[in-house]
Amino acid sequence: MKLARYAANGAVQIGRIDQSETAIAPLPGITDMSEAIDRSHEIKAAATGKAQPLAEVKLLAPIPAPHRNIFCVGKNYRDHAREFSNSGYEAGAVKGAEIDSHPAVFTKPSNTVVGPDDTVQLHAHITSSVDYEAELALIIGKEGRDIKKERAYDHIFGYTIVNDVTARDRQRNHKQWFLGKALDTFCPMGPWIATSDELDPENLDVKCWLNGDLRQNANTRDLIFDIPTLVATISAGLTLKPGDIIATGTPAGVGLGFNPPKFLRSGDKVAISISHLGTLTNTFQ
Repeated sequence: MKLARYAANGAVQIGRIDQSETAIAPLPGITDMSEAIDRSHEIKAAATGKAQPLAEVKLLAPIPAPHRNIFCVGKNYRDHAREFSNSGYEAGAVKGAEIDSHPAVFTKPSNTVVGPDDTVQLHAHITSSVDYEAELALIIGKEGRDIKKERAYDHIFGYTIVNDVTARDRQRNHKQWFLGKALDTFCPMGPWIATSDELDPENLDVKCWLNGDLRQNANTRDLIFDIPTLVATISAGLTLKPGDIIATGTPAGVGLGFNPPKFLRSGDKVAISISHLGTLTNTFQ
Protein backbone atom coordinates (compact mmCIF):
# COMPACT_ATOMS: atom_id res chain seq x y z
CA MET A 1 0.00 0.00 0.00
CA LYS A 2 1.32 3.41 -1.00
CA LEU A 3 -0.11 6.36 0.89
CA ALA A 4 0.29 10.04 0.10
CA ARG A 5 -0.81 13.36 1.48
CA TYR A 6 -2.02 15.62 -1.30
CA ALA A 7 -3.96 18.74 -2.19
CA ALA A 8 -6.88 18.46 -4.63
CA ASN A 9 -10.18 20.23 -5.12
CA GLY A 10 -9.30 22.82 -2.51
CA ALA A 11 -8.65 20.31 0.27
CA VAL A 12 -5.74 18.38 1.76
CA GLN A 13 -6.40 14.63 1.80
CA ILE A 14 -4.77 11.28 2.48
CA GLY A 15 -5.02 8.87 -0.41
CA ARG A 16 -3.93 5.49 -1.68
CA ILE A 17 -1.84 5.36 -4.85
CA ASP A 18 -2.67 2.67 -7.39
CA GLN A 19 -0.26 -0.06 -8.44
CA SER A 20 0.71 1.77 -11.62
CA GLU A 21 1.67 4.83 -9.55
CA THR A 22 -0.36 7.05 -11.88
CA ALA A 23 -3.52 7.73 -9.85
CA ILE A 24 -4.59 8.40 -6.27
CA ALA A 25 -7.89 7.84 -4.49
CA PRO A 26 -8.87 9.51 -1.20
CA LEU A 27 -9.40 7.53 1.99
CA PRO A 28 -12.68 8.85 3.40
CA GLY A 29 -12.49 9.88 7.04
CA ILE A 30 -8.67 9.90 7.18
CA THR A 31 -7.50 13.46 7.73
CA ASP A 32 -3.75 13.10 8.31
CA MET A 33 -0.98 10.55 8.06
CA SER A 34 -0.81 9.93 11.81
CA GLU A 35 -4.41 8.70 11.64
CA ALA A 36 -3.52 6.46 8.71
CA ILE A 37 -0.66 4.97 10.74
CA ASP A 38 -2.97 4.33 13.69
CA ARG A 39 -5.60 2.73 11.47
CA SER A 40 -3.26 0.97 9.04
CA HIS A 41 -4.85 -2.46 9.38
CA GLU A 42 -8.37 -1.31 8.61
CA ILE A 43 -7.50 1.05 5.75
CA LYS A 44 -5.81 -1.72 3.76
CA ALA A 45 -9.26 -3.07 3.00
CA ALA A 46 -11.14 0.24 3.16
CA ALA A 47 -13.07 1.59 0.20
CA THR A 48 -11.68 4.70 -1.42
CA GLY A 49 -13.23 7.66 -3.15
CA LYS A 50 -12.95 8.52 -6.82
CA ALA A 51 -9.40 8.31 -8.13
CA GLN A 52 -7.60 11.20 -9.81
CA PRO A 53 -4.48 11.14 -11.98
CA LEU A 54 -1.40 12.00 -9.95
CA ALA A 55 -0.60 14.62 -12.55
CA GLU A 56 -3.73 16.55 -11.50
CA VAL A 57 -2.96 16.76 -7.76
CA LYS A 58 -0.24 18.37 -5.67
CA LEU A 59 1.67 15.82 -3.60
CA LEU A 60 2.71 17.13 -0.18
CA ALA A 61 5.15 16.03 2.50
CA PRO A 62 3.68 12.81 3.95
CA ILE A 63 4.34 13.93 7.55
CA PRO A 64 4.63 17.74 7.37
CA ALA A 65 5.03 18.42 11.08
CA PRO A 66 6.67 15.49 12.86
CA HIS A 67 5.78 15.58 16.54
CA ARG A 68 9.45 15.03 17.39
CA ASN A 69 12.74 15.80 15.71
CA ILE A 70 13.66 13.49 12.85
CA PHE A 71 16.30 10.97 13.92
CA CYS A 72 19.15 10.92 11.39
CA VAL A 73 22.15 8.64 10.97
CA GLY A 74 25.47 9.97 9.70
CA LYS A 75 28.25 8.22 7.80
CA ASN A 76 26.30 4.99 7.27
CA TYR A 77 27.80 4.04 3.86
CA ARG A 78 31.52 3.26 3.78
CA ASP A 79 32.36 5.28 0.68
CA HIS A 80 30.51 8.33 2.01
CA ALA A 81 32.20 8.02 5.41
CA ARG A 82 35.55 8.15 3.62
CA GLU A 83 34.63 11.05 1.35
CA PHE A 84 33.34 13.03 4.34
CA SER A 85 36.41 12.34 6.44
CA ASN A 86 38.75 13.32 3.60
CA SER A 87 36.79 16.44 2.59
CA GLY A 88 37.97 18.77 5.34
CA TYR A 89 34.38 19.38 6.42
CA GLU A 90 34.29 16.81 9.24
CA ALA A 91 35.53 18.43 12.44
CA GLY A 92 37.90 16.10 14.27
CA ALA A 93 38.30 13.64 11.39
CA VAL A 94 41.03 11.05 12.04
CA LYS A 95 42.71 9.35 9.09
CA GLY A 96 42.27 5.59 9.32
CA ALA A 97 39.22 5.90 11.57
CA GLU A 98 36.64 6.91 8.97
CA ILE A 99 34.21 4.09 9.82
CA ASP A 100 32.50 4.51 13.18
CA SER A 101 32.12 1.61 15.60
CA HIS A 102 28.65 2.85 16.61
CA PRO A 103 25.98 4.72 14.62
CA ALA A 104 26.34 8.51 14.65
CA VAL A 105 22.86 9.88 15.40
CA PHE A 106 21.70 13.50 15.21
CA THR A 107 18.33 15.19 14.65
CA LYS A 108 16.57 17.60 12.32
CA PRO A 109 13.67 19.68 13.72
CA SER A 110 10.23 19.75 12.12
CA ASN A 111 10.75 23.23 10.61
CA THR A 112 12.99 21.57 8.01
CA VAL A 113 10.22 19.55 6.34
CA VAL A 114 8.92 20.51 2.89
CA GLY A 115 7.29 18.41 0.21
CA PRO A 116 7.85 17.27 -3.38
CA ASP A 117 8.51 20.11 -5.83
CA ASP A 118 8.75 22.65 -3.01
CA THR A 119 11.59 25.16 -3.08
CA VAL A 120 14.52 24.65 -0.71
CA GLN A 121 16.09 27.84 0.58
CA LEU A 122 19.86 28.21 0.19
CA HIS A 123 20.11 30.73 3.08
CA ALA A 124 22.94 32.51 1.25
CA HIS A 125 23.26 35.11 4.04
CA ILE A 126 24.58 32.47 6.48
CA THR A 127 26.06 29.64 4.38
CA SER A 128 27.86 29.15 1.09
CA SER A 129 28.11 25.36 1.08
CA VAL A 130 24.67 23.75 0.90
CA ASP A 131 24.77 20.06 -0.04
CA TYR A 132 22.27 17.30 -0.88
CA GLU A 133 21.99 13.86 0.77
CA ALA A 134 19.67 11.19 -0.64
CA GLU A 135 18.32 8.92 2.10
CA LEU A 136 15.86 6.15 2.82
CA ALA A 137 13.72 7.04 5.84
CA LEU A 138 11.61 4.66 7.91
CA ILE A 139 8.44 5.57 9.79
CA ILE A 140 7.68 3.93 13.11
CA GLY A 141 4.20 2.44 13.37
CA LYS A 142 4.28 0.67 16.73
CA GLU A 143 5.52 2.13 20.00
CA GLY A 144 8.50 0.47 21.60
CA ARG A 145 11.52 0.90 23.84
CA ASP A 146 14.60 -1.33 24.05
CA ILE A 147 13.50 -2.96 20.80
CA LYS A 148 15.45 -6.09 19.94
CA LYS A 149 16.97 -6.26 16.46
CA GLU A 150 14.96 -9.38 15.62
CA ARG A 151 11.72 -7.48 16.38
CA ALA A 152 12.67 -4.18 14.71
CA TYR A 153 10.62 -4.64 11.56
CA ASP A 154 7.50 -5.28 13.65
CA HIS A 155 7.68 -1.61 14.67
CA ILE A 156 8.03 -0.10 11.19
CA PHE A 157 4.95 1.24 9.40
CA GLY A 158 6.62 2.16 6.13
CA TYR A 159 9.29 4.03 4.22
CA THR A 160 9.76 7.29 2.33
CA ILE A 161 12.52 9.44 0.81
CA VAL A 162 14.20 12.39 2.50
CA ASN A 163 16.90 14.77 1.34
CA ASP A 164 19.07 15.53 4.38
CA VAL A 165 20.13 18.96 3.11
CA THR A 166 23.22 20.25 4.92
CA ALA A 167 25.15 23.50 5.26
CA ARG A 168 28.65 22.00 5.33
CA ASP A 169 30.42 25.10 6.64
CA ARG A 170 28.09 25.32 9.64
CA GLN A 171 28.50 21.58 10.21
CA ARG A 172 32.28 22.02 10.26
CA ASN A 173 32.59 25.35 12.05
CA HIS A 174 30.30 24.52 14.96
CA LYS A 175 31.89 21.08 15.46
CA GLN A 176 28.52 19.39 15.62
CA TRP A 177 25.86 18.67 13.01
CA PHE A 178 22.61 20.21 14.25
CA LEU A 179 23.12 23.81 13.09
CA GLY A 180 24.15 22.67 9.62
CA LYS A 181 21.11 20.41 9.32
CA ALA A 182 18.35 22.42 11.00
CA LEU A 183 17.70 25.35 8.65
CA ASP A 184 14.18 25.97 7.36
CA THR A 185 13.27 23.75 4.34
CA PHE A 186 16.33 21.50 4.84
CA CYS A 187 14.38 18.21 4.83
CA PRO A 188 12.38 17.61 1.66
CA MET A 189 10.23 14.49 2.14
CA GLY A 190 8.06 12.32 -0.10
CA PRO A 191 6.52 11.76 -2.52
CA TRP A 192 4.69 9.01 -0.62
CA ILE A 193 5.00 6.33 2.06
CA ALA A 194 5.16 2.68 1.02
CA THR A 195 4.02 0.40 3.82
CA SER A 196 6.48 -2.19 5.05
CA ASP A 197 4.82 -5.05 3.16
CA GLU A 198 5.47 -3.30 -0.16
CA LEU A 199 9.24 -3.63 -0.35
CA ASP A 200 12.46 -5.21 0.89
CA PRO A 201 14.25 -2.34 2.70
CA GLU A 202 17.55 -4.22 2.61
CA ASN A 203 17.67 -4.19 -1.21
CA LEU A 204 16.63 -0.78 -2.51
CA ASP A 205 18.45 1.27 -5.12
CA VAL A 206 19.16 4.83 -3.96
CA LYS A 207 19.90 7.36 -6.71
CA CYS A 208 20.30 11.13 -6.82
CA TRP A 209 20.60 13.45 -9.80
CA LEU A 210 21.70 17.10 -9.84
CA ASN A 211 20.36 18.88 -12.91
CA GLY A 212 20.08 15.50 -14.63
CA ASP A 213 23.62 14.38 -13.74
CA LEU A 214 23.68 11.15 -11.71
CA ARG A 215 25.60 11.90 -8.50
CA GLN A 216 24.65 9.14 -6.04
CA ASN A 217 24.02 5.50 -6.95
CA ALA A 218 23.98 2.85 -4.22
CA ASN A 219 21.87 0.16 -2.60
CA THR A 220 20.63 -0.15 0.98
CA ARG A 221 22.38 -3.50 1.30
CA ASP A 222 25.54 -1.39 1.61
CA LEU A 223 24.46 0.23 4.89
CA ILE A 224 27.15 -0.10 7.57
CA PHE A 225 24.51 -0.30 10.32
CA ASP A 226 21.39 -2.02 9.01
CA ILE A 227 17.84 -1.01 9.84
CA PRO A 228 17.36 -3.45 12.76
CA THR A 229 20.59 -2.17 14.31
CA LEU A 230 19.46 1.44 13.95
CA VAL A 231 16.06 0.77 15.51
CA ALA A 232 17.62 -1.18 18.39
CA THR A 233 20.28 1.49 18.99
CA ILE A 234 17.95 4.49 18.91
CA SER A 235 15.23 2.80 21.00
CA ALA A 236 17.65 1.78 23.76
CA GLY A 237 16.16 3.56 26.76
CA LEU A 238 14.17 5.87 24.43
CA THR A 239 10.57 5.11 23.53
CA LEU A 240 9.93 5.29 19.80
CA LYS A 241 6.38 6.33 18.95
CA PRO A 242 4.16 6.00 15.87
CA GLY A 243 5.08 8.70 13.40
CA ASP A 244 8.73 8.92 14.45
CA ILE A 245 11.04 9.11 11.43
CA ILE A 246 14.55 7.66 11.13
CA ALA A 247 16.70 8.66 8.13
CA THR A 248 19.23 5.91 7.51
CA GLY A 249 22.18 7.79 5.97
CA THR A 250 23.41 8.85 2.55
CA PRO A 251 25.78 7.14 0.10
CA ALA A 252 28.85 8.63 -1.59
CA GLY A 253 28.53 11.24 -4.30
CA VAL A 254 27.55 14.35 -2.35
CA GLY A 255 28.95 17.74 -3.30
CA LEU A 256 31.69 17.84 -0.68
CA GLY A 257 33.23 14.72 -2.17
CA PHE A 258 34.42 16.55 -5.28
CA ASN A 259 37.75 18.38 -5.51
CA PRO A 260 36.97 21.22 -5.32
CA PRO A 261 33.56 20.66 -3.69
CA LYS A 262 30.47 21.25 -5.84
CA PHE A 263 27.87 22.85 -3.62
CA LEU A 264 24.34 23.81 -4.65
CA ARG A 265 23.57 27.06 -6.46
CA SER A 266 20.36 28.97 -7.09
CA GLY A 267 18.25 27.20 -9.71
CA ASP A 268 19.74 23.75 -9.14
CA LYS A 269 17.27 20.85 -9.24
CA VAL A 270 17.88 17.72 -7.14
CA ALA A 271 15.92 14.52 -7.88
CA ILE A 272 16.13 11.47 -5.62
CA SER A 273 14.68 8.07 -6.51
CA ILE A 274 14.48 4.96 -4.34
CA SER A 275 12.99 1.66 -5.50
CA HIS A 276 9.19 1.55 -4.96
CA LEU A 277 9.23 5.03 -3.36
CA GLY A 278 9.01 7.22 -6.43
CA THR A 279 11.05 10.35 -7.06
CA LEU A 280 11.45 13.37 -4.79
CA THR A 281 12.37 16.51 -6.75
CA ASN A 282 13.16 19.97 -5.37
CA THR A 283 14.60 23.20 -6.72
CA PHE A 284 17.06 25.24 -4.64
CA GLN A 285 16.85 29.03 -4.46
